[in-house]
Amino acid sequence: MKFVGEKDYEHGMEAKVGVLITNLGTPDAPTKKALRPYLKEFLSDPRVIETPKLIWQIILNGIILNTRPAKSAKSYKTVWTDNGSPLYDIAKKQQAELARALPNLVVGLAMRYGNPSIESQLINMRDQGVRKILIFPMYPQYCAATTASTFDKVAEVLAKWRWIPEVRFINEYYQDELYVKALANSIKAFRKEHGKPDLTLFSYHGIPKAYLDKGDPYHCFCRATTRLVKEHMQLKEEDVMTTFQSRFGPAEWLQPYTDEVLKGLPGKGVKNVHIIAPAFSADCLETIEEIGEENRGYFMENGGENYNYIPCLNDSEDHIKLFTKLIKQHTQGWDY
Repeated sequence: MKFVGEKDYEHGMEAKVGVLITNLGTPDAPTKKALRPYLKEFLSDPRVIETPKLIWQIILNGIILNTRPAKSAKSYKTVWTDNGSPLYDIAKKQQAELARALPNLVVGLAMRYGNPSIESQLINMRDQGVRKILIFPMYPQYCAATTASTFDKVAEVLAKWRWIPEVRFINEYYQDELYVKALANSIKAFRKEHGKPDLTLFSYHGIPKAYLDKGDPYHCFCRATTRLVKEHMQLKEEDVMTTFQSRFGPAEWLQPYTDEVLKGLPGKGVKNVHIIAPAFSADCLETIEEIGEENRGYFMENGGENYNYIPCLNDSEDHIKLFTKLIKQHTQGWDY
């Protein structure tokens, strides 16, 4: 094997400590041309799609990559901002806030798919003299398709280095007191402005049910998040509901499905809904367009009267406090 970084060590080099925050990713532009390589990388990940590789590559290259990029580009155009994609824009703000809160740490930012890549940012941190790195995938609930995939990519990159750094990894934080409190505070603040709803829907990104059957704990962690927030706010069982969004393909995914639930609620007398997406650490296409617009349409078209989406925690003060605590907790013993 040819190793990289043959000359990345110099005697007397100051050894620094860094944290690499990561999120799922985004295309470079809301265009068909930019979506194709992004979707190819994303949908070629065996953690995301567990269909046998040969079969899946035929489907992916023969059908999906010839149809989905154009459709996805249209959706991305509806949420794109002057600063690029909402996810990347918010992630940069999170990075900046953490750099201010932790001035002695090197704070890097990478995306699992797309740019800036995990490999480029690990190299960037190495070039700054970082010898101890905390990898922080910003997914509150562990899932093999997100958290483990990030670990895979980091390991793949470091496997090519001659001198690897000391590495730590945050698996999940769904049960953290500050995370639960931050979600509760966001719901309370939203209610002060928009009133109390008939139901608060906790909508999480879905995964195929087969992944749950194989032992993925994501489903349990999502339900635990809803329960912990409900208990913190002293809400009744009937005040909240857990659902799952963004399913893809014909296979059964985690249920109940967010869109189907919203279509049926008005007929059950639930006309005023607040919806929150606790699995997302930053607003993105799936929250702004899918939850904020598409699912709003399903609810209102079927007799709903008031539909309000509660934004993600993003770069809020509560969120940055949570991240800062987690980083300090997981870097204990590292002098910086």
